[in-house]
Amino acid sequence: MAKLVENGHEQTRGLTEAVVALLPQMSEQTANFNPQEIANLFWAMAKLVDNGFEQTSDLNEAITGLLPCVKAKKDQFSAQGIANLMWAMAKLVDNGLERTQGLNDAVASLLTHMSTQLDQFTPQQIANLLWAMAKLVDNGLERTPMLKEAVAALLPHVQTQEEQFNPQQIANLLWAMAKLVDNGEWTPDLKAAVATLLTHVNAYQANFKPQEIVNLLWAMAKLVDNGQKLTPGLKTALAALLPHMNAQKDQFNAQGITNLLWAMAKLMDSGKERVPELNEAVAALLPCVNALKDQFIPQHIANLLWCIAKMGELVELNEVTATFKSLVCRISENPQLGQQTIFMSLWGVMVCCARMSLVSNAHKNNVLEKHMDDLFTRLENTCPDNQEDLSILVMAASWLGRAYPATPCYPTIMSKHQSDFRDQLQSCIPSLQIEEEKSLNSLPPVDLLLPDHNIVIEIQGPFHYVNGDFKTRNGSTLLKIALLQKAGFEVIEVPFKQICNRDLMKLCIDQIKTRINIPLQGHGSESLTSRETDEKYFTADEGWEEQGYFTAEEPAEQQPRKPKSKKKKRKKKASNPPPFRHDSKIVVTFKGWRASVEHMLFMN
Repeated sequence: MAKLVENGHEQTRGLTEAVVALLPQMSEQTANFNPQEIANLFWAMAKLVDNGFEQTSDLNEAITGLLPCVKAKKDQFSAQGIANLMWAMAKLVDNGLERTQGLNDAVASLLTHMSTQLDQFTPQQIANLLWAMAKLVDNGLERTPMLKEAVAALLPHVQTQEEQFNPQQIANLLWAMAKLVDNGEWTPDLKAAVATLLTHVNAYQANFKPQEIVNLLWAMAKLVDNGQKLTPGLKTALAALLPHMNAQKDQFNAQGITNLLWAMAKLMDSGKERVPELNEAVAALLPCVNALKDQFIPQHIANLLWCIAKMGELVELNEVTATFKSLVCRISENPQLGQQTIFMSLWGVMVCCARMSLVSNAHKNNVLEKHMDDLFTRLENTCPDNQEDLSILVMAASWLGRAYPATPCYPTIMSKHQSDFRDQLQSCIPSLQIEEEKSLNSLPPVDLLLPDHNIVIEIQGPFHYVNGDFKTRNGSTLLKIALLQKAGFEVIEVPFKQICNRDLMKLCIDQIKTRINIPLQGHGSESLTSRETDEKYFTADEGWEEQGYFTAEEPAEQQPRKPKSKKKKRKKKASNPPPFRHDSKIVVTFKGWRASVEHMLFMN
């Protein structure tokens, strides 16, 4: 009956009644089943439940009655029996079966016997065993020495039988390894097995089904999130898989779309390495969010808000606001949300509001701020047990102008580029007071603060950008800038690549002198528009002409505006000036080229 259902037979009332009639008979015959029959029964029950059969009290009783038989006859199970039993127990637990002591004992007995059958396991059984162990660990099974030894014993067989795995097994194995890594298993053997399997992703790229593509991309992102470098093998596998993801985008369900966008966001957030195909993948997936918006559960919505916000300026602002408005209301209307769901949603909404505040011509959306206030209210009386969640609450309180009693313990990390820039700035302006790693209004520390001028200088390394392009700022960066501006500070962003070039650093320091009313010496700002200077900066940092900051929704003709207004405001500045109130963005512009220093002012 389980086989019939697996192969497409409709689960009719008659079939259901037949299964229900057999379950009590099974309980009565428990002592008479041989090892093969025990394995078959577990496999059948797991398969039926996985295909929608209800986990009734009779079914749970039949499972409970069979578990002691597994422990008693552990030495009699064949390699296939062990693999089927482990797969079945993992499936049942994943579908809601309580992980009792009896089940834990049955799993432990199978793990001890697994070592005696190592040479007998087929590729399919190896894949099933590693998948089952990963799934059980993910559902709370303790990572005992016995389990670690079983994983370690199987991994070499992944490499020796690598040519025999089919696409589904490759996808399941990589998913299992990513889960094991996420739960603390990051051994040399595991790394070697991952590298081996990645080479076969390229070979089978056209044969993966939609769910397998989702599992593979999720696994790659999870591995990267846990420290796996974007090696040539991983980048090749990604580049091979992404076009097939784009081609099959209409076949993904709501959970698949959510997992894929999460994977894209994580891969883009990995830092220095750039994978251009990821941008195309995101553009292909985003329309699917709107198409499936009624099918997302709250956890999906929270993940989507997080990933879209994380991608920052990669996604057009109009598309972000439209997507958020269609999803956030469903979160706010749900009274029974998990705490982590609320935290992720709150952070995502904050980033969306931050993006709108940084664009002078963007329509300020009070509806999203109302949702932000509602989400914050649900959490304000909580005591987060980690610094990241506490930081989200503090930032939300700052944005909404509300008090929050706790302050995060932010780590202070001084980069070499930051130190170099500070030393150069101090040597050029000896009287300038500069503070480092200062936390303002309980917000994350700023790189450099000029307290006498209300100016913050942020040295932006690769982790401030999406997909390592040094052009498209990510959500975390945008939120920090917007919060600082809302608190009354002028923010100057300096990409670290500019600090590596002496001429570009000099240009940046000259602009800071201009902002604090110190006369320039040597070449002045007027020389920046000359052909000689223009060519000089092109050759000083090849390719930099493509690395402006402004997004598509910010018309270029509106950027370098109102110099008189700026100058007039400077004359009114006191020695300890009030917060800037201005709605323009001021940028130095070369011929056909935008400088990488942007001075951004915010209208309170």
